[in-house]
Amino acid sequence: MDISQPSVLKSPEPPKYYGNLVFGSHPFAISIVVPIYNEVESIPRLIEAIDTNMACLSLSYELICVDDGSIDGSTELLKQQAEINPHLKAIVLRRNYGQTAAMAAGFKYSQGQVIITIDGDLQNDPQDIYILLSELGKGYDVVSGWRKNRQDAKISRLLPSRIANWLISKMTGVKLHDYGCSLKAYRSELIADMKLYGELHRFLPALAFIEGARITEIPVNHHARRFGQSKYGLDRTFRVVMDLLTISFIKKFLTRPMHVFGLLGMLAFAFGIVIGVYLIFVRLALGESITNRPLLTFTVLLTLTGIQLFCFGLLAELSMRTYHESQNRPIYRVREVIESNDKNQKNS
Repeated sequence: MDISQPSVLKSPEPPKYYGNLVFGSHPFAISIVVPIYNEVESIPRLIEAIDTNMACLSLSYELICVDDGSIDGSTELLKQQAEINPHLKAIVLRRNYGQTAAMAAGFKYSQGQVIITIDGDLQNDPQDIYILLSELGKGYDVVSGWRKNRQDAKISRLLPSRIANWLISKMTGVKLHDYGCSLKAYRSELIADMKLYGELHRFLPALAFIEGARITEIPVNHHARRFGQSKYGLDRTFRVVMDLLTISFIKKFLTRPMHVFGLLGMLAFAFGIVIGVYLIFVRLALGESITNRPLLTFTVLLTLTGIQLFCFGLLAELSMRTYHESQNRPIYRVREVIESNDKNQKNS
């Protein structure tokens, strides 16, 4: 399918609700967030494709394109398009901060009840917005796209991606085939509780899961890149592993860091004490010298490490308490509150 000729939905005008997803409580039904970095050739075709397909949905929407420090003319083109397109809002960042920062900026300026993220390189298909909304209406909070027939290089892109997706799924407990697909749909109230930093954009489903979100994945279209070059290389593998360790820690120990640091500290300290007692026995009972034994150095190291880890745990515990209490941020998330009709009538 040639995305330069926007793929248009053939279905009749749908109602303004999708299952339990009823629109009308926000300024816009849909906010479409697009990070842009040096995509000047793709921008006009992307905007046309999104506008054409959104017109078929008969839903109010805004298109938020975040220019992440482009140097190829994308900034000027977005400004021109924003002046003539009533749906388009161009946000220009001061420099290139990365895709996570661009998405965070787009989320901040979004006013839609549902937020859709999509790449700016024409590899995602705007026609899939319809099926994302339909799936979101089944009660899910996040719908993630799966590029089942991905049109990318097998060795440099597909193989590292599959390994990364398997690893992320195992460590986070959120089993998705394709974490790297930018085409996703979120309920806006979920995004409001999520803070992005570093390069955590690829872990948004895992972060949403920590917030108690219901997540699903559906196959979506994927097109070969027609313009420009990919912004990702094999060097991202290291960043993915580091971010994955962060997410794994947050998922398990965000509100109880002492459980990990304290446990490791106690184990190290205990082993140090046991070895120390053994060395004292060797020195006093057997009369042997322990001065030049590596075990003596190891004992001191384990004991000091145990004390340090325990102190780190205390400091982390205090930091987490300060974080939650200073922001009045609860350690739980309420999905809904259900009361009897009789009680509601009495209260009124």
